Amino acid sequence: MSHDEAERVPLSHRVPDLGAMELLLAVARHGSLGRAARELGITQPAASSRIRSMERLLGVALVDRSPRGSRLTDAGALVTDWARRVVEAAEAFDAGAQALRGRRDSRLRVAASMTIAEYLLPGWLIALRAQRPGTAVSLLAGNSAAVAQRLLSGEADLGFVEGLSVPEGLDGTVIGHDRLVVVAAPSHAWARRRAPLSAAELATAPLILRERGSGTRQVLDAALSEYGGLEEPLLELASTTAVKAAAVSGAGPAVLSELAVTEELSARRLTRIPLEGLDLRRGLRAVWPTSHRPTGPARDLLALTRGG
Repeated sequence: MSHDEAERVPLSHRVPDLGAMELLLAVARHGSLGRAARELGITQPAASSRIRSMERLLGVALVDRSPRGSRLTDAGALVTDWARRVVEAAEAFDAGAQALRGRRDSRLRVAASMTIAEYLLPGWLIALRAQRPGTAVSLLAGNSAAVAQRLLSGEADLGFVEGLSVPEGLDGTVIGHDRLVVVAAPSHAWARRRAPLSAAELATAPLILRERGSGTRQVLDAALSEYGGLEEPLLELASTTAVKAAAVSGAGPAVLSELAVTEELSARRLTRIPLEGLDLRRGLRAVWPTSHRPTGPARDLLALTRGG
């Protein structure tokens, strides 16, 4: 083969593999092909075959075999020196990769929409701590649009959103379901009505609402679109806690996650208003950038949200 022809052959086809180089170094250390094979956990015939393949690839004899043992030829000694440098470089590569993997596995950045962040994520993170006590977790809470932005910009490893669909640029899986409910303070007129609230009435009522971009608002906008959409909000607030506080104060009715108002309903600080003709169920989703399925702690947290 000419020099030009050799240059056109991929390097991986012209250079022995790492396992063959490690075997040659072991032969040099032990002066015995059998002992070298035992050190590497392979049979002596397999070791002999690997050395012969290496010699054919390089076109030179590397090892003289005799009843007294195996001795490197002059060419074998030179190749062994070169092989040692390659193996040392591979060990440095492996150490660096492990360090990167260690940094990845020692932290987890989670972005979650407000309802999930407030009412579901704490329990999941407590369970994750039991599995991975050395993992430092940071939480970025915001609406569903903000969660998508964090993931797409590389600021988060795993996200959680509520809504009708997976945001563009992300993959995801449904991990649970939730329902929006209409609530008001016991002093509000709706709390004393006998007939269920209709979808048309809800659409024309000034409500205390989450901001646009939140999963709660997205579901409500979609559900009321055939009724002309939502009336101008009475108040538009950026957190579930703020919406609840305003509703409890008697400022007006609100639409919130069933998860978020359990305590207030039990304590009768809020009253659930029956609603007919409107489906306000929604999926709760774990999401991540397309083609970057969660690994390490993110994968473990995802498993916990789905029950293992």
